[in-house]
Amino acid sequence: MSSTASLSSTAGFGPAAVGSVPLAAVRAPRIVSIDILRGLVMLVMLLDHVRETLYLHLQVTDPMTIANTPAAVFFSRFAAHFCAPAFVFLTGLSAWLYANPPAGTPRPVKSFLMKRGFLLLFLEATVITFAWSGDLPPKVIYLQVIWAIGLSMIVLALMSGLPRKLLAAIGFIIVFGHNALAGLSFAPDSPLYVPWTLLLHRGPVIAEGALQVKLTYPALPWIGVILLGWVAGPIYAHTVGAARRIKLLLALGVACLALLLFLRGFNIYGENAPWEYGATTVQTVMSFLNFTKYPPSLDYLLTTLGAAFLLLAAFERADNRVGRFLATFGGAPMFYYIGHLLLLLTLYKILLAVVGPNQGVRFGVNPDQFWVVWVATVALIPVLYFPCRAFARYKRTSKRAWVRYF
Repeated sequence: MSSTASLSSTAGFGPAAVGSVPLAAVRAPRIVSIDILRGLVMLVMLLDHVRETLYLHLQVTDPMTIANTPAAVFFSRFAAHFCAPAFVFLTGLSAWLYANPPAGTPRPVKSFLMKRGFLLLFLEATVITFAWSGDLPPKVIYLQVIWAIGLSMIVLALMSGLPRKLLAAIGFIIVFGHNALAGLSFAPDSPLYVPWTLLLHRGPVIAEGALQVKLTYPALPWIGVILLGWVAGPIYAHTVGAARRIKLLLALGVACLALLLFLRGFNIYGENAPWEYGATTVQTVMSFLNFTKYPPSLDYLLTTLGAAFLLLAAFERADNRVGRFLATFGGAPMFYYIGHLLLLLTLYKILLAVVGPNQGVRFGVNPDQFWVVWVATVALIPVLYFPCRAFARYKRTSKRAWVRYF
């Protein structure tokens, strides 16, 4: 198995998984860093989804309402902001690596991305919708992060043949420019309402009828992120040494965060919810970090991708037990994602049946009991670890075609 093929699969839900291979068998440390980052954000995602399961009666707004959001809830939600950007960026980066193996001629990537993109759209509308709601048949289909990744992969497949500089320009224009369109909207009876909602505005796509469709993740900014990930692929080319790559990643991370401090510090551009001084220092910090996620604002992406670049640099040579532990999760991303949602749904149904509804018609945790979220998250990590490890090993040896997609 070539190192590039391994790496490309980890971010693109592809054929093989780096995390499923012992680190000693992986020659390129950069592969480890990619899977470690993916595994880390997947565990953070678990924390956020545990919070959503136990706090569904206390919905957070987007951006969050500082006065009504406890600090523990705010910062756990803020931590979860780092998940989707890392997933989408690494998908584009790894697609480039799949198309440009370290030895041999370039491989066609269009079919690779199209198949996986359409599979993700199908899973979002079926298995994942059920895993979130527990309704069968579903009453509402929510187009969330898997939808955004799937559509972004399809767009990247169609654009992958364009010159890299042109893709870089398109990606930058989307990521840096879409905030200027935030105030533009269309009435539900407009022919532009549905495409505009799918691309840039959160809202109902089909609002009435037996089956409704609601969009959570507008796709346009994520298309920009996946294009930039593709453009960044050569950073991980076999001709780039680890020291050079670390310098490039550090420079990218510092540049993103420096630009954030300038734009956000003076409320210039990049976030339509300006920060302001709060009643306490904590509330002031919360206000500064209070970014819009749906769709992701420029400041949101500068923060999350900037931190991702710094973590990738830090994880470049992370050949240790913690790295191997995290890489196990990063090596089975789709299996983990579906599995943890089904696990949370099952546990919630059990709690509701045993304890009964204590928050209206739902079971939930009071705001002053956030420690329960932390305890539940830590307890579920080993429950998920061993199935992920077993599946990763099975995927490494199985010749069944469907296994490669998980």
